[in-house]
Amino acid sequence: MVGLGSFLLKNEFSHRVKEDFFHNNQKDTNTLTQNDIKHLPAIVQKYLYYTKSVGQPKVKNFRAEFTGGMRAKPEDSYMELRSVQYNFYQKPSRYFFMEAKKMGLPATGLHLYQNEKATFEVRMLNWFKVVNAKGDKMNQAETVTLFNDMCFIAPPTLIDHNITWETIDETTVKGVFKNGSQQISAILYFKQNGELINFISNDRYDTDGKTYHNYPWATPVEDYKMINGYFLPGKAKLIYQKPEGDFTYGELVYKSVSYNLTEPKE
Repeated sequence: MVGLGSFLLKNEFSHRVKEDFFHNNQKDTNTLTQNDIKHLPAIVQKYLYYTKSVGQPKVKNFRAEFTGGMRAKPEDSYMELRSVQYNFYQKPSRYFFMEAKKMGLPATGLHLYQNEKATFEVRMLNWFKVVNAKGDKMNQAETVTLFNDMCFIAPPTLIDHNITWETIDETTVKGVFKNGSQQISAILYFKQNGELINFISNDRYDTDGKTYHNYPWATPVEDYKMINGYFLPGKAKLIYQKPEGDFTYGELVYKSVSYNLTEPKE
């Protein structure tokens, strides 16, 4: 039976993605212009120029691949992982499938976010369900992740009028993102040249599927490079800022990003 759990998660991932290509992929992709970004804070406009987003098509979906590592506790070693992810923006959705190894043993995980609701499932040995998270707190947490993706992977989506911006200073802004009944916020930190270097939200939860702990969630990035026409970060850390100190539970390396696909890519 080993492997059936992985098959089920991968099958669910593929089904959701295919469904969105048919029913959630009609958003406008005409060219992003200066006129489209004029309502944004100055530093966010600068970021869109920095990432080469202005003059590019607007984004209705993307597919991204990552490698890296995850861990559950500070004393744990990182599980090696590779992942594939699809996001759609007509009605915001996010599907993230990962395969990992811990002490040589396989694990699979699946994040689903659709119609304002989210689930997160992890199976060890590709069979035993060790995380099964869902509910209001999970819905809120994944809305934060969706907004984070918009900021770092799909900058053209920051023109979305469901985002309300507040300028804090020349290089710091607050973004409030609303998706239906879900509303979350984050502070974005930039360099003077427009490079986005960190994103911190108080609206995301650390969970094992049974308990939920609310800590500030930070995702500092580095190593900006050209990725399929955009100047994007190449590496990210995933950090919960706990009272006893920062816990870096994940490190990701961006491998590829493809935009405005018309069908799933194998």
